[in-house]
Amino acid sequence: MAARLVLLLSGTGSNLAAMIEACDNPAYGARIVAVGADRPGAKGLEIAAAAGIPTFVEVVKNHPTREDWDAALTGHVAGYEPDLVISVGFLKLVGRSFLERFGDRYINTHNALLPAFPGIHGPRDALEYGVRLAGATLFFVDSGVDTGPIIAQVAVPVELDDTEDTLTERIKVAERAQLVEYVGRLVREGWTISGRKVYIP
Repeated sequence: MAARLVLLLSGTGSNLAAMIEACDNPAYGARIVAVGADRPGAKGLEIAAAAGIPTFVEVVKNHPTREDWDAALTGHVAGYEPDLVISVGFLKLVGRSFLERFGDRYINTHNALLPAFPGIHGPRDALEYGVRLAGATLFFVDSGVDTGPIIAQVAVPVELDDTEDTLTERIKVAERAQLVEYVGRLVREGWTISGRKVYIP
């Protein structure tokens, strides 16, 4: 039976579109059962709806506290009984309730080679530092900022004339391919986490 995926996003949904295309192939081994967002205007919600995928929104300011939002998000995601939860550009840090429920099943992708350049400006920080290799990291989310166990990494060479925009766009291409490949491997082959190491048979 196909693994159940819930995807979380905040923006345009380019990674979502790639995941929808991958899941259209029965051999991929997964199907997207819901897409959630933290803002009602996220374009990715339109992409999901057009593909016939259920959507939901949990806005932080609609809850008395951040903990209440986290509990509501956790409950909403849990209702879809996912095997994996995937951040495809979800710009909110989840809290204790969410991580207690999904910590070993919640993955995120970051546009830098962690542990270097965590946070929201990975490509810019990499350029400012002068590195010759940038890239993307797929990892299981923990309570830190981009600090969880690493599933996979892909390197992207930095050109001398790169700007933040040109480097970001090249990283996105590699990042998207890595996301699709490794989500497929995780759902088809399984995984174990031992300390900071992720093992895929």
